Amino acid sequence: MPKPRPAGHSKNPRIAEMLRVDHAGEYAAVAIYRGQQAVFGRNAKTQAITAQLSEMEAEEQKHLDAFDKLLVERKVRPTAMAPIWNAAGYGLGVVTALMGEKAAHACTEAVENVIEQHYGEQVTEIKNEEPELAATFAQFREDELHHRDTAVDSGAHEAPAYGLLSRVITAGCKAAIKITEKI
Repeated sequence: MPKPRPAGHSKNPRIAEMLRVDHAGEYAAVAIYRGQQAVFGRNAKTQAITAQLSEMEAEEQKHLDAFDKLLVERKVRPTAMAPIWNAAGYGLGVVTALMGEKAAHACTEAVENVIEQHYGEQVTEIKNEEPELAATFAQFREDELHHRDTAVDSGAHEAPAYGLLSRVITAGCKAAIKITEKI
């Protein structure tokens, strides 16, 4: 006989995985932008990208705040990997910023490509069972698409070793999603 679930807990354990992953992803995105701003914020010549990154970080922070609330409401534990994803995100932000503005944009493009696809798959998966949550995911997906498009328009594809950089970041994001679903 299955154990009763606490009030507010989804009947679908897949929803808990989604919320845990999305929370971790937004947490890491905030860390990436903070790492990039730590580098670019030191130079008067890079104030334009610093302001742009700050705006994107603020949107990611709104997403993170929403997921903080959802985790509590749904009684879903956050990932145990949070400290690692924070350090990895911040480090990725610093490294790509040190490579230059175009590399920072390539990082944003690679991350947002994975995340927007991820949100899109989630929307399709839960739109009938959880239409309100699906609508939240769809809105966040639109924000991520805007970040991606901004990065592309700002020269992401002109980054040094763009193809390699993009593949490595994409693989890292996909691995982090799979790990975070369970841990």
